[in-house]
Parts: sequence; structure tokens; C-alpha cells
Amino acid sequence: MQTLNVGAGRSDEDYQAAEEQRRADLLAESQTDAVYFFVAAGLAVLGSGLLLIRLNWIVAIGAFELSGIYAGPFLRLHPLVAYYAAAVWVLGLVGLGLAARKGYRWAFWAGVVLYAADIIPLAITFSWLSIGVHGFFVFKWFQGQAALRDLKEAESRQ
Repeated sequence: MQTLNVGAGRSDEDYQAAEEQRRADLLAESQTDAVYFFVAAGLAVLGSGLLLIRLNWIVAIGAFELSGIYAGPFLRLHPLVAYYAAAVWVLGLVGLGLAARKGYRWAFWAGVVLYAADIIPLAITFSWLSIGVHGFFVFKWFQGQAALRDLKEAESRQ
């Protein structure tokens, strides 16, 4: 039995199998974290009023909450502007989710930056529950990009 300097008593075949399993686990983890883009898009639909139900006390979008305060008269005159902005937000999240599922790290980083920046208006409007939801998504997307980074490093060592 040929052993490598990577583990006590592990053969080359065992090492290769373990590395292959690690790469598969990292890919599965990044795919799971990419699904959260679609979850965020669904919650944004509920929180923005694109459907008949609006649950903005749980899943508020900070930029929309702040624009409702400062651009209220304009939005009352042009109500479709808010719906177009919400649709762009949702489609952007779906697009980032598709890119993340294909293995692009930049999509995860874009989600992290977008939602981290959206936490600031949420803090201004005191939407504490929504801050927690945003923080959860930021955390999961950071994990997703880290899994893709580790997968790329593992593949480069192969």
C-alpha cells in the first residue's frame, strides 16, 4: 500500500476519493447558497407589493422603504414607477441567482454588496426584522462565494 504524506495510512486512491468528495460537497454547498437568491426574489415580491399581498413588515426592501418616505408625493402621482423598480429588483435577484448557480463568484459578491448596502436604509427606517433577514442572506451568499473559491483552489491543485 502506497501512502502519501497527507494522512496516516491513506492510499493514493483514498486521497483522490476524499478530494473528489470534497469538491462535490463544495459544489453542492455553493448550489444550495445560490438558491437563496430565488428565495430573496420571492420575498421581495411579497414585500414590494407586486402581488395583492404586501408583507413589508417582515421582508422590506430598504431602498423602497426610504423612497416611500422621501418620494411619497412623486410615487402617488406615478404609482407604476414603484412597481417597475420592484420588478427590476426581483429580476436582478433572479439573474444573480442564475449566475450563481452557474458558478460565478461575482454573482455572490454582487448579492452581498447589494443587500449589505440595503441594510443602511433599513436601519434608518427601523425595520429591525428585515435587517435580520438581509443579514441572513448576506451570510449565506458570503458562504456561497467562499465555497466556490475553495472549489477553484481544490481544482487548481488537482
